[in-house]
Amino acid sequence: MNRVRESDGPRHEPVLPVAAAHVDDHLLEAEAIAFRRDRLLAALTLIAGAGFALALPFALRAGAEFFLPVTAALVISIALVPLLEWFERRGMPSALAALVCVLLFIGLANVVVAAIVLPATDWIRLLPERVGRIRETLAPLIDVYASVERFIDDVVNQFASGPLRQARTVTVETPNSMLDLIAQSAPHALIQMFFALLVIFFFLSRWTRMRKQTITTRASFDGAMTTARAIQQVVDATSTYLGTITMVNVLVGLLLAFLLYLLDMPTPLMWGGIVAVLNYIPYLGPIASILLLALGGLMAFVDPWYAMLAPLTFAAIHLVEANFLTPLLVGRRLTINPLLILVALSFWAWVWGTTGALLAVPLLIILKTILDAAGKPDIAGFLFEEGTLTTPLHDDEEDARERLTGSV
Repeated sequence: MNRVRESDGPRHEPVLPVAAAHVDDHLLEAEAIAFRRDRLLAALTLIAGAGFALALPFALRAGAEFFLPVTAALVISIALVPLLEWFERRGMPSALAALVCVLLFIGLANVVVAAIVLPATDWIRLLPERVGRIRETLAPLIDVYASVERFIDDVVNQFASGPLRQARTVTVETPNSMLDLIAQSAPHALIQMFFALLVIFFFLSRWTRMRKQTITTRASFDGAMTTARAIQQVVDATSTYLGTITMVNVLVGLLLAFLLYLLDMPTPLMWGGIVAVLNYIPYLGPIASILLLALGGLMAFVDPWYAMLAPLTFAAIHLVEANFLTPLLVGRRLTINPLLILVALSFWAWVWGTTGALLAVPLLIILKTILDAAGKPDIAGFLFEEGTLTTPLHDDEEDARERLTGSV
């Protein structure tokens, strides 16, 4: 009996290691399949997100009549949230506080329109009459350009094989008056403005309730705190930027208006308002202001050197404001990469024109704040670090494949 037991003992010893090896193989195979499934789902999500990102600009551009007033209203509403909360802390109901904020915004908009649009109408009406003065002022430059053009034409005629065709004259018909242009576009603009004001009012009147519901419906305490922190950061960043930039632009506009008044420039308050509005557009706005001031100076003054004092004055003010005043007031909290600003300007200007350019930086701040709070997608890590669908397997997957191949 002892011999049988001794002979039977070694016969049953390999059973447990073989079973454990099969269990490890199945676990590794399951992990490899789960990894491939996760990679496939991530790739499909990435492809769907890329398609959505490519289709979104065209959808926004085609539906500008709806998306533009809604987006502008949401940006303005977020900027007015601190004022709304200030009224609510003093016992004012949410609906009444929202109505007061909307009325204050309408009053400010009317002041801007009265200071800019009405005088600008007179300047546009005088532009055809002042073209002759501008030509006389720029006569030396025009003569130089004409001489260069004649020289180029002579050279081309000498080398041309045949007679040159005469250039066709294109006549552009302009509206008879500014009132006709306003009358044609006023109904549509009024409807969009009324719709935007309604969006601002209802957003502000339900802001406190919406924020509480958004926070309280989170499944966990950490999720609720993250949501509350993200909402507060969006409001703080947007309102801080717009409030600071508005204050800076108003100061720049008033200072420029005062200096233009000393230079005897007609309607200096209008020019200050135009500069203040265009200064919301980084980089491109100041350039447009300089060009408009140069045109206005040539229309107002005969001496070309004196006419250039208006744009040069604004250029000096802008250099001080952009390099010292704005960085001092805004600080490093809202520092944004200039490349991102240029990309946002070109994108939103292509989608919605001048209004899109005005909204470019606030929308960039809102998107950047949300991504910083929620976490940015690691697309580069997905593509390069972890590998794509055709990347070689990890070490554990390779071991699993070798074991499976060996067992077969």
